[in-house]
Amino acid sequence: MASRSCANFLDMASGELLDIPQTPRALPRVMTVPGIISDVEGYGSNDGDSDVTSSHERKIIVANMLPLLAQRNAETAKWSFSLDKDSLLLQMKDGFSPETEVIYVGSLKVEIDASEQEEVAQKLLDDFNCVPTFLPYDLQKKFYYGFCKQQLWPLFHYMLPMCPDHGERFDRVLWQAYVSANKIFADKVMEVVNPEEDSIWVQDYHLMVLPTFLRKRYNRVKLGFFLHSPFPSSEIYRTLTVRDEILKGLLNCDLIGFHTFDYARHFLSCCSRMMGLDYESKRGHIGLDYFGRTVYIKILPVGIHMGRLESVLNLPSTPIKLKEIQEKFKGKKLIIGVDDMDIFKGISLKLLAFEQLLQQHQELPGKLVLIQIVNPARSSGKDVQEAKRETYLTVSRINEVYGSPDYEPVILIDRPVGRSEKSAYYAVAECCIVNAVRDGMNLVPYKYVVCRQGTPQLDEAMGVKMDCPRTSMLVVSEFIGCSPSLSGAIRVNPWDIDAVAEALNSAITMPESEKQLRHEKHFRYVSSHDVAYWARSFVQDLERACKDHYSKRCWGIGLGLGFRVLSLSPSFRKLSTDYIVSAYKRTTRRAIFLDYDGTVVPQSSIIKVPSPEVITVLNTLCNDPKNTVFIVSGRGRSSLSEWLAPCERLGLAAEHGYFIRWNTSSDWQSIPAADLDWKEIVEPVMKLYTEATDGSNIETKESAVVWHHQDADPDFGSCQAKELLDHLENTVLSTMVNSGKPPDFVMCIGDDRSDEDMFESILSTVSCPSLPAPAIFACTVGRKPSKAKYYLDDTVDVVRLLRGLANASSPKPRHTAHFQNLPRRCTGGLHSGFAGGEGAGVDPSCLSGAELPWEDNLE
Repeated sequence: MASRSCANFLDMASGELLDIPQTPRALPRVMTVPGIISDVEGYGSNDGDSDVTSSHERKIIVANMLPLLAQRNAETAKWSFSLDKDSLLLQMKDGFSPETEVIYVGSLKVEIDASEQEEVAQKLLDDFNCVPTFLPYDLQKKFYYGFCKQQLWPLFHYMLPMCPDHGERFDRVLWQAYVSANKIFADKVMEVVNPEEDSIWVQDYHLMVLPTFLRKRYNRVKLGFFLHSPFPSSEIYRTLTVRDEILKGLLNCDLIGFHTFDYARHFLSCCSRMMGLDYESKRGHIGLDYFGRTVYIKILPVGIHMGRLESVLNLPSTPIKLKEIQEKFKGKKLIIGVDDMDIFKGISLKLLAFEQLLQQHQELPGKLVLIQIVNPARSSGKDVQEAKRETYLTVSRINEVYGSPDYEPVILIDRPVGRSEKSAYYAVAECCIVNAVRDGMNLVPYKYVVCRQGTPQLDEAMGVKMDCPRTSMLVVSEFIGCSPSLSGAIRVNPWDIDAVAEALNSAITMPESEKQLRHEKHFRYVSSHDVAYWARSFVQDLERACKDHYSKRCWGIGLGLGFRVLSLSPSFRKLSTDYIVSAYKRTTRRAIFLDYDGTVVPQSSIIKVPSPEVITVLNTLCNDPKNTVFIVSGRGRSSLSEWLAPCERLGLAAEHGYFIRWNTSSDWQSIPAADLDWKEIVEPVMKLYTEATDGSNIETKESAVVWHHQDADPDFGSCQAKELLDHLENTVLSTMVNSGKPPDFVMCIGDDRSDEDMFESILSTVSCPSLPAPAIFACTVGRKPSKAKYYLDDTVDVVRLLRGLANASSPKPRHTAHFQNLPRRCTGGLHSGFAGGEGAGVDPSCLSGAELPWEDNLE
């Protein structure tokens, strides 16, 4: 059932409720196809109704904040803007080709008066290719400081609001502000995008439902998303009230990027557990099947901008600051830490570990200094104030116990520190520690490694020869995004104070030769996997993910934030009665297999007895001597016998084909001699797995023993099911006899997932290499992604099609057609098993893959 939070939200969050100025029309409007550029705004499903088209490659980068610095002139009261060269969004351009035009959509860090917004918007578009969103102040506050910072940010860092003093509870007003803000961002993108050619790259957790708005407007738009924060495990994420809406928003992208495999694995687990989606690795790329679309997963940590950092190292102020630091801490070893002031950065844990280090190694006081630089807090909640208070108290205690008039063990720098000064500290420190308890990426270790590599100017200031080997040591938390990429770092559990203290001691006492090897390894990685490499790799994968967009047919389905696109192959088409009748008339050995529930009888019908029309059509088909007609169902043989008694010549395959009866005058056939001794072997094995798997149970049928695990843990249940299948395949004898003529016409119609294996394997089952390929019509009921080539809308269409075949039949008295080696449908696969004549049997191997149905489907 859809959450009420998403009902009609596309309308509730409409920009019409807010007075947001239109983006000035200053972008190229070059026609790429004949037609008229419409000025009409609104929601449609066509992909060609954008107001802007372009004749060259463009990337539209959407982020919470634009890569701009703003300043108002005190005298003229005019705004002046400049590019923020430290912004990741700006540095990403290095990964694109020089011909690529980049447009940025986002908010400004300052509030612009409504009377100035149009003028500012035009200036930003003309000078910087930036499109500002101008969120109203109250909306911005609820969106960013409310939902993003009070609810998403803590949750994604594994903090649950267990009580009012420990995080904010879900607030639907803040959620509505989040959706409204995302809608405004989407509207701004729509004003400038050419959906047929442009690529859109959305950044971070602030805009996770934005893809739904864009996909609703443009079904085939090239859309990527990168999450710069952690993604929590499913146990944490599923506590979020609007979990489904956010997952569906991300799944409306073509490519979703994460820093680490752990974050991607958590996301995939959420999709599997909460939405029942399966994923697989295809040639090194992880793909999720979502309503016929493949949503790809990208795992690649972001890098730093080497040129920008090296330019800071070459500033005249950097060597000067470096000499000051060297002189001030002469004869001492420095450990550097640079963190934001928040509860997730582990500053207090780091200080406790350093205190433990000084306590355990009494030779270190007076010789070792921890420089802790604290970046300004991004929020001012109670948790930040508490973290700050604890930090100051711990620093004060350490300095009192281990300090002296001329020695402070911990230097706490709690003020804005310029890049030049920060880089100088990096270059001097022998070790860098990042001790966060949870962090998205954290580029501090990368920056430290580059600064330790140095430049000619820094070498001269430090008195180091250019060919002198460089060293660096890293102690990093195993819970930060950059940890997997730094294989030479000492990884620690930040909660283990003793282990962190020992890691710091190892780092400062490690032999120089080993420090050199670790540094060289890190520098090679950091310098080659920079921000340009990251951006280039992502957009290349985005292009690859979108290459089949126009080779499929698309339909938009779902309301509000539940909207998604149904994507089907162009070869998947409605089965025409005239088309199949033509093939039907040309063939002489026809096999027709029909599902029961949902195919010849409506799934929703309470009355399961077939209608008189269905009985008449089936009798007509069965009376044609060229036909062998079977109803293949998961239902029991007694029910099928009763309901289809008027069809004397109709073949029945009950319980997914375990029992077969060729007509009402023949006996039911099963495994030869109806030997069910295998149950004595199977049941103990199944009981063993049932006891070990909570939520699973056994159902004993006449022909089968079924192990159900739909109520068990999805991952564990699937794993146990595979193990059980492997186990049983070694204990159940699997034999099959292939003989007889294959049919030249095969029609198979079914309506649900249990029919898919039959569709997939029907060709290989009935075809014979030495004979012409048969005419095969695998058809699903309902327009949905399927392994079948054709579809029919409903049971009415099925009956209409069968009536067409019946009209083309030549009914006359005849003996039962003697088909062999025809496909038999099983829950878990398709096996040869229809065998005519005396003593014909059913392949017992179907039990290992089918009559252990991982879904018990009565059809």
